[in-house]
Amino acid sequence: MQNYCKTIGALAAVSALVAGIAQAEVEYTLHTGYSNEYLFRGVNTGSNLVETGLDAATEVNGIALTAGAWYANYQAASPEIGSFGPFSSLGGSHNQNELDLYLSASKDLGFATASLGYIYYQNSNAQIYEGIFGKTPDAQEVSIGLSRDLGFANASLTYFGQIEGDNDGYSELALTRGVELSPCLNLNLAANLGYLVDKGQATALTLKASLDYGFAEHAKLSPFVAQSISLSDDNDTVYYGSENETVVGSMLSVGF
Repeated sequence: MQNYCKTIGALAAVSALVAGIAQAEVEYTLHTGYSNEYLFRGVNTGSNLVETGLDAATEVNGIALTAGAWYANYQAASPEIGSFGPFSSLGGSHNQNELDLYLSASKDLGFATASLGYIYYQNSNAQIYEGIFGKTPDAQEVSIGLSRDLGFANASLTYFGQIEGDNDGYSELALTRGVELSPCLNLNLAANLGYLVDKGQATALTLKASLDYGFAEHAKLSPFVAQSISLSDDNDTVYYGSENETVVGSMLSVGF
């Protein structure tokens, strides 16, 4: 009888959630862009990144829900056998595709906003690729984080735990700030510091500046520049042989 009551309660909760989502307004964003490098967590993973994605966001009972898909094509350097990063080549570069699927939920707790997320990474042509997650072509992570508006900037701390693959317990401390320059132009500044919990070491400091130009009611063009400063050269992590990197690119996004 107890299990039966629990089942009925679970079905009622799911029904209420589905009904809430059906009634909630869902916002979609379609985005595409190009970058001269594929910079991921301070690592130069490849060059000539062409990306596109679709995000959906809504709010149900005070919980913000987001989900999306991101697809990219780039030129990835073939890693040297035994290395941990894509910095050296074994016969030049090769074309690689990546598909990321992700979802998250966040709630304002008053003192901070808590978030819980999931990411699935799928890499094609990865039989010789030893990227961020080791030798596996696919990887999965769950993330848990806290963020708070400090007035001068928004601060967040996020931990990414691996389900499949090995990310050495990657975590990230970030600061972001947006400045309105005009009704159709915003300046966005960001800084994030990566840290490998399993290794007890910092990875890279990345600074980024972008301009959001709202040239239409629901569309914006966002050129950007990012500078990554390498903080690790450990030979048993993906950051072995890493260097400072400068990335430039632009994103086009449309909301509906």
